[in-house]
Amino acid sequence: MTGYGRGAAERAGRRATVEIRSVNHRFLDIKLRGASIDPALEEQLSGRVREAVERGAVTVAVHLERQGPAAAVRLDRAAARAAHAALAALADELGTEPPTLGLVVSQPGVLVSGDEDDGGGTAEAVVAAGDQALAQLAAMRAAEGAALASDLDRRLVVISGYLDELAQLAAAAPGDARRRLDERLSRLLDGGDIQIDPARLAQEVAIVADKLDVTEEVVRARSHIEQLRSLTREAGRAVGRRLDFLVQELGRELNTMGAKSSSIEIVRRVVAAKAELEKIREQVQNVE
Repeated sequence: MTGYGRGAAERAGRRATVEIRSVNHRFLDIKLRGASIDPALEEQLSGRVREAVERGAVTVAVHLERQGPAAAVRLDRAAARAAHAALAALADELGTEPPTLGLVVSQPGVLVSGDEDDGGGTAEAVVAAGDQALAQLAAMRAAEGAALASDLDRRLVVISGYLDELAQLAAAAPGDARRRLDERLSRLLDGGDIQIDPARLAQEVAIVADKLDVTEEVVRARSHIEQLRSLTREAGRAVGRRLDFLVQELGRELNTMGAKSSSIEIVRRVVAAKAELEKIREQVQNVE
């Protein structure tokens, strides 16, 4: 399901802005972009997304700013000593002049911005902004979910109507089968003196009628539809995978009805119902 959320928070002079976008995807795929943050904070933010979103391709963009005056640069004395020792050893090995102070302080990690030691302000700001963004994202996805539920329910009503027609046509199938069999026999025996055993004819009609009977399939299909309707009313719960399973089962029942029937009218209803079901299948792929 698609959605967008944005949050901003400030803690200890650190301002974080988090934007979260989600688009349709069969599974959960999270990508973090923007400012470089601590791996532990990345995992914490990803974990909160996983708690809120079950399916979708989710992009999380983090932006960081420092509010107020810039923090002073501080000297990491331990890093400076280590850099000096390493450079001095190299200079001695190469027979060159010992390292200058300027060379030492230019080494990575020797001069550190005060922003790197914020007492946890950055992490708190990112988490707070992320929670705001997730709340907005959830609200937008909920609105889309309600619209999808309405569309699914409307299409299920259409399929239910086709099932009612199929049940009526299937009830008339045995009589139609007997009439067609009588007509065939009349043409084959026209002008002959062969007599047909009524009991055997009734038996053959019963066999044909049993092969054409789709009562069980109609009953199961109606049960699947009721379960689908029930799931669309479960607000706040992830039902996408269960919807997907029931749509597959409903499709199997319709396929069986079409395969068992030789009636053009029944086949037409089955094809129409499957067309509606295919639209439902496409929508269900977007449901969490």
